[in-house]
Amino acid sequence: MNVAIVGSGGREHALALSISKSNLLDRLFCLPGNPGTKKIATNIQIGINDFEKILQFCKENKIDLVVIGPEQPLVDGLSDYLRVENINVFGPSSYAAKIESSKSFAKSLMNKSSVPTASYREFNSNEFNSAIDYLNDCKFPVVIKADGLAAGKGVIICEKLDEAINTIKEFSVDKIFGEAGQKYLIEEFMSGEEASIFAITDGEDFIALPAAQDHKRIGENDTGKNTGGMGAYAPTPLISKELEDEVQHKIFRPIIKQLKKEGHPFIGCLYAGLMITKEGPKVVEFNCRFGDPETQVVLPLLEGDVLKLLFSAATGKLDMDAVRYSGGCSVCVVVASEGYPDKFEKGFEITGLDIDDPQIIIYHAGTTEKEGKILTNGGRVLGITSVLKSNNLLEARNKAYEAIKKINFKNIYYRKDIASKALRYL
Repeated sequence: MNVAIVGSGGREHALALSISKSNLLDRLFCLPGNPGTKKIATNIQIGINDFEKILQFCKENKIDLVVIGPEQPLVDGLSDYLRVENINVFGPSSYAAKIESSKSFAKSLMNKSSVPTASYREFNSNEFNSAIDYLNDCKFPVVIKADGLAAGKGVIICEKLDEAINTIKEFSVDKIFGEAGQKYLIEEFMSGEEASIFAITDGEDFIALPAAQDHKRIGENDTGKNTGGMGAYAPTPLISKELEDEVQHKIFRPIIKQLKKEGHPFIGCLYAGLMITKEGPKVVEFNCRFGDPETQVVLPLLEGDVLKLLFSAATGKLDMDAVRYSGGCSVCVVVASEGYPDKFEKGFEITGLDIDDPQIIIYHAGTTEKEGKILTNGGRVLGITSVLKSNNLLEARNKAYEAIKKINFKNIYYRKDIASKALRYL
């Protein structure tokens, strides 16, 4: 098979690495890819939003499967655009992708299919006074979410009333998230611990992959601003076999069934961000694609053929036996540019990338190559990831941090507590 992966981050590097191991693979392309994917695939300099060039490339190179990494092209309809031309795509339609691009759409879907989630009310930017009246009756803390896509940063936890009023002013008057925040949700704050589970689905059947835990905040002990993710580990001991069965039965199955019933089957990776509360698992959010950096720890734990799994989902007959959990564990620590998620500098040379250890993977996320040197080119720069054949998270964690000590660039920043929550289960 000839396969094209759309995207350029750490998630796409992880997808490329897993797909590159398939016996079914002939040629692998990344559009546009990064210096990490260059070692295992052919990078093609086509932007993720250039639908015409992507289509033309797929036709000229007889692409058998397109795997779309980021949410924006999915929301903008790249899957639909390619499917009309009879190209197999792993990724949902624009309609089904609204499960991520519109929080109110996702909530409505959950209500229709009786999926457990936080109680909420939605408001438009011109309903400022109504929102304040509602806040006056709320129990704090509350969570305020931009309805649209805000690069993982549109969720604010407000401890007090004045903080909440200021947040809705920033959303609706100051427009800090542009159009994405012109409609917003005020949600009940859910107590518990978070986990992420991916379901690979052909629109009817699905396979749930090992549960991961992401670290969204920039600072240690989950403090500071939300980011795209500062690290992850899998499997999380938080999710028992019983809990996983409950998530499959009460969350994934009803949502997949409801979207099919509405005539828009979800084909691709349905990501459930969960809060494990005293009442059981509840949905914090859904995403319409693989998570980043969870993909970097989940995919290496799969034995079998990831390409066969994705291709079978894209072509409408999910192969339930294509992959299985290896029994191992993985920890990914994101190495970022100091200042992220706000202002940061880039263009610094990265040294120490030539780590020769079969248990360490260095995923490229925000890097570029110039004159043979690898330079920083984004907020999240690398994902330093350990993969063990045994489920020993303490050892995996230590291994990832040992590897980081060998890597350096100016203004390097990373959290020192990735996966520490898991250690209390040991």
